[in-house]
Amino acid sequence: MSRRRIKPEELELWQQVARTAQRLRPETPGRVSPLPPEPMIRNPRSAPPTPRLEDFQIGQRALGTPPTHDLLPGLSERVATVPVQMDKKAFQRMKRGKLLPEAKIDLHGMTMDRAHPALTGFILRSHAAGLRLVLVVTGKGKDRDTGGPIPVRHGVLRHNVPQWLRMPPLAPLVLQITEAHLKHGGGGAYYVYLRRQK
Repeated sequence: MSRRRIKPEELELWQQVARTAQRLRPETPGRVSPLPPEPMIRNPRSAPPTPRLEDFQIGQRALGTPPTHDLLPGLSERVATVPVQMDKKAFQRMKRGKLLPEAKIDLHGMTMDRAHPALTGFILRSHAAGLRLVLVVTGKGKDRDTGGPIPVRHGVLRHNVPQWLRMPPLAPLVLQITEAHLKHGGGGAYYVYLRRQK
């Protein structure tokens, strides 16, 4: 590929531009780049004394014995240890399956994306209707743990529903959450006792 020749009018235009151009950093003749500043030499007498470190062992001042494995208790134990907020007699009747739920929602088989809004809508509607005891069925969940280094939770909805019920907008409406009696689903369902309407 041959180079194109410059036309005379292009050369004349370039020379006009070159004559009017000014350098951004004009060089002065004989200018020498400055030397770097000399490092400051400190007077050894003015330097602070180096502190002497005492001999130590890691953990020598730690209090108590080292912690053992802190395993999170099972879901049933965690739900059962929540303090009773409702009437104690009604709570005992509910735990024994003597109180009948006034409404029920079955989240079993739903994905998390569908289950969360469905639960939220159900609790809001139930509270607005003046209901007190509702049943939320989650299912016990399938064991999907493949034996890898990180354990997989057994029953994702079963673990998430109590958490969702303790978050806004549902938390102010919920008085008590507990596992259902065997005749209402046992570990695969929750009794949710709602607060009275104000």
